[in-house]
Order: sequence, then structure tokens, then C-alpha cells
Amino acid sequence: MMKQIILPLLLILVTFTAMAQDKPAYMLFSKDGKSIKYGKILKELQEADVILFGEQHNDPIAHWLQLELTKDLHKVHQQQFILGAEMLEADIQLVLNEYLEGKIPETNFAQEARLWQNYNTDYKPVVKYAKENRVPVIATNVPRRYAAAVSGGGLAVLESMTPEAKQFIAPLPVTVDMELPGYKNMLSMFGASTHGNTKSINIVQAQALKDATMAHFILQEVGKGRKMLHLNGAYHSDNYEGIGWYLKQKQPKLKVITITTVLQPDLVKLADEHKTKADFILAVPESMTKTY
Repeated sequence: MMKQIILPLLLILVTFTAMAQDKPAYMLFSKDGKSIKYGKILKELQEADVILFGEQHNDPIAHWLQLELTKDLHKVHQQQFILGAEMLEADIQLVLNEYLEGKIPETNFAQEARLWQNYNTDYKPVVKYAKENRVPVIATNVPRRYAAAVSGGGLAVLESMTPEAKQFIAPLPVTVDMELPGYKNMLSMFGASTHGNTKSINIVQAQALKDATMAHFILQEVGKGRKMLHLNGAYHSDNYEGIGWYLKQKQPKLKVITITTVLQPDLVKLADEHKTKADFILAVPESMTKTY
């Protein structure tokens, strides 16, 4: 009996010691906190209609893994495979397509696409791969001017937008469940509640507009029989809310798999607070260098 107890304890001790010596740059976990290999995750991701890869925007490990996953999924799905990105707004799809097809130079694309400040370090590699391998990239996010309008005046301001504007927005009216934990947490950050001040509620509605719009453009592509890897901030897909919630409202049977990125002091085990945030969790050391 004593031997049965000692052997597992020794195994745990060896594992902890090895982790301390190796200093891994990342670890992958299933949602129940068990360590899992990339190959096992890839096998499951191949079966998804949509993969929501939630990142920390300034984390280099997440961006590297997004690129590697893009390559591997493209090998599997070939012409069926596409990318989607929160970092690109729906109204720049034309210029994005023109760049990917080699019709305009990169300088013009950069000038007109309102690229994020970390595009060159974090997103350019995956866009470059897409361009070189003819992988479509879908700009899924709502144009920021419409999100700003909602932040100022609530979702009602969208009703007066022109038909040309509405083509870049999720179909109206956009339903927002203010009882979802993610949105309630946002309100609490402003010191408000679901019955709190209008300004705070408008900001949460703007967040929901982004989630709903990204889901809308994802579904348009999935409806064509495509398999999408979607890159977005973790807050837009953690806990199966945000984009994933809107996807399920429209297509409950859609196979959606989520990945999230978390930071921890060490990677020996997944912290309880991160379990069940997503189907798979990418854990990165808190000390990891940032891209900005």
C-alpha cells in the first residue's frame, strides 16, 4: 500500500523538478486542466466548423501558435480552409482581397486597412502565409465608427444607418443578453449593473455588437461549406460567450471549438480559475516578453 502511494508522489516530484529545469515557453491543457499535446488538439480541431482562437493581443506565443495552426489546418482542409480576424474590419474586405490577390501593393493595403499597431509583429506573418498560399482572409469585425456610435448612443443609433452601412453590421435588431456573465463583468468594471447608468450599458452593447457582427460574418462563410480559424481577443470567446454565444443562437448544431490564452506564474498545472474557460487552454508564463 505504501509503495502505491510513494510511486505517484515521486512521479509528481519528478514532473515538478523537470518543469522547473526546462522552463517551457508554454503548456497546453484541456478544459479540465489536464496537460495535452498539440497533436491531440490538432486532431480534434480538424473536426470543427469554427475554431475561435482567443489571444492576449500582445502575447508572442499565441501569435506563433496561430500561425502554426493555420499551416496545419490548411494542409488538412486545403481550399475549404479560411481565416477570420477581429483585427480587420468588415468594410476593408475589398482592399484586403485586392492585397491578397496581388492587385495592390502592401503599402496601400496598410494605409487603407486601419491596421492595429502590432500588425507587423503579430498578424503580418499569418496574412503573409495566407497570401502566399491563396487562403482567403475574412475581415469580421464591425467598423470601429459604428461601435463608437453605439458606445455613445446605444444600439438604437444603428437603425438610422444607411443600407450601405448596415451591410457591415450584424442584422438588426441585435439582441444582447445583459445577464451573460461576461457582459455583467464588464458592467461591474464600470461600477454599474444591468440596471445601471446608460453610458456603461452602451459600452457593453458596443462589445456585443462586435461579437454579433463577427459571428454574422463567420456564419456567412461557414454556410459555404468552409472551415474557419478565427483570431480574436480571448474576451470575445472565453467561457463560450461572446462570438460563440451568437453563433449558437443562429446555428445550435454548429461545431465550434474554442482556445484561450492565459498567463500564469508557472506552468506546472493549470490554475483552477482558468479551467473550463475554453475547450483548450494555452498557458504562457507571466514573464513572457510582450510585443508591445
